[in-house]
Amino acid sequence: MSSDPWTADDPQPGDFDAVLATIDPKYAEHRDGDATATLRILVSVEGDDALRLERIAEERGKTPHDVVSDLLRATDRPAA
Repeated sequence: MSSDPWTADDPQPGDFDAVLATIDPKYAEHRDGDATATLRILVSVEGDDALRLERIAEERGKTPHDVVSDLLRATDRPAA
């Protein structure tokens, strides 16, 4: 894993403090976070991949959305 916070998979708190300190405050605005916020990612699948995704979803009794969500969650699980 990279120790460079700009390329690391998991930057740590404080990694960018020195860079942030160089920003003129007139160009920065503080906003409180929203704990109820969500993120939507649009995935585009075409051709044979779209057909494959539909087939996998049908075989599993799920929607294509659920299959993609399962795939993303699986990447966080440790390998067997």
